[in-house]
Amino acid sequence: MEKQVFYDEKGKVQEFDIKAKFSLDDKDYVAMEPVENSDNLIYLLRIETDENDEEYLIGIDDEELQEARDAYEELLNMNEN
Repeated sequence: MEKQVFYDEKGKVQEFDIKAKFSLDDKDYVAMEPVENSDNLIYLLRIETDENDEEYLIGIDDEELQEARDAYEELLNMNEN
Protein backbone atom coordinates (compact mmCIF):
# COMPACT_ATOMS: atom_id res chain seq x y z
CA MET A 1 0.00 0.00 0.00
CA GLU A 2 1.25 3.46 -0.89
CA LYS A 3 2.22 5.70 2.02
CA GLN A 4 2.47 9.46 2.56
CA VAL A 5 4.62 10.98 5.30
CA PHE A 6 4.07 14.40 6.86
CA TYR A 7 5.98 16.20 9.59
CA ASP A 8 4.13 18.21 12.21
CA GLU A 9 5.31 21.56 13.57
CA LYS A 10 7.53 19.75 16.11
CA GLY A 11 9.15 17.56 13.46
CA LYS A 12 7.27 14.42 14.49
CA VAL A 13 6.55 12.00 11.64
CA GLN A 14 2.90 11.36 10.79
CA GLU A 15 2.50 8.43 8.40
CA PHE A 16 -0.64 7.79 6.32
CA ASP A 17 -1.83 4.91 4.13
CA ILE A 18 -3.23 6.03 0.80
CA LYS A 19 -6.66 4.39 0.62
CA ALA A 20 -7.71 5.78 -2.78
CA LYS A 21 -7.05 8.39 -5.43
CA PHE A 22 -10.02 9.59 -7.44
CA SER A 23 -11.21 12.40 -9.69
CA LEU A 24 -14.28 14.60 -9.41
CA ASP A 25 -15.15 17.56 -11.66
CA ASP A 26 -11.66 17.61 -13.23
CA LYS A 27 -9.99 17.71 -9.80
CA ASP A 28 -7.96 14.91 -8.24
CA TYR A 29 -8.31 13.82 -4.62
CA VAL A 30 -6.67 11.43 -2.22
CA ALA A 31 -8.21 9.56 0.71
CA MET A 32 -5.68 8.86 3.46
CA GLU A 33 -5.84 7.02 6.76
CA PRO A 34 -3.32 7.56 9.57
CA VAL A 35 -1.22 4.43 10.11
CA GLU A 36 -1.83 4.76 13.84
CA ASN A 37 -5.58 5.19 13.42
CA SER A 38 -7.62 4.21 16.44
CA ASP A 39 -10.64 6.32 15.37
CA ASN A 40 -10.99 5.11 11.75
CA LEU A 41 -10.44 8.65 10.45
CA ILE A 42 -10.11 9.23 6.72
CA TYR A 43 -8.63 12.49 5.46
CA LEU A 44 -9.63 13.81 2.04
CA LEU A 45 -7.31 16.28 0.33
CA ARG A 46 -7.09 17.74 -3.17
CA ILE A 47 -4.05 16.99 -5.30
CA GLU A 48 -2.58 20.03 -7.05
CA THR A 49 0.42 20.33 -9.37
CA ASP A 50 2.95 23.16 -9.28
CA GLU A 51 4.77 24.76 -12.21
CA ASN A 52 7.43 22.00 -12.05
CA ASP A 53 4.77 19.26 -12.32
CA GLU A 54 5.35 18.32 -8.68
CA GLU A 55 2.24 17.18 -6.82
CA TYR A 56 1.24 18.62 -3.47
CA LEU A 57 -1.83 18.24 -1.26
CA ILE A 58 -4.14 20.97 -0.03
CA GLY A 59 -7.08 21.10 2.34
CA ILE A 60 -10.57 21.75 1.00
CA ASP A 61 -13.53 23.77 2.24
CA ASP A 62 -16.65 22.18 3.74
CA GLU A 63 -18.70 22.20 0.53
CA GLU A 64 -15.93 20.61 -1.53
CA LEU A 65 -15.25 18.17 1.30
CA GLN A 66 -18.86 16.99 1.24
CA GLU A 67 -18.71 16.46 -2.53
CA ALA A 68 -15.41 14.57 -2.23
CA ARG A 69 -16.77 12.49 0.66
CA ASP A 70 -19.83 11.53 -1.39
CA ALA A 71 -17.63 10.52 -4.34
CA TYR A 72 -15.31 8.50 -2.07
CA GLU A 73 -18.25 6.68 -0.46
CA GLU A 74 -19.66 5.91 -3.91
CA LEU A 75 -16.25 4.51 -4.91
CA LEU A 76 -16.22 2.31 -1.80
CA ASN A 77 -19.73 1.05 -2.55
CA MET A 78 -18.75 0.21 -6.14
CA ASN A 79 -15.74 -1.77 -4.90
CA GLU A 80 -17.91 -3.77 -2.48
CA ASN A 81 -20.19 -5.00 -5.29
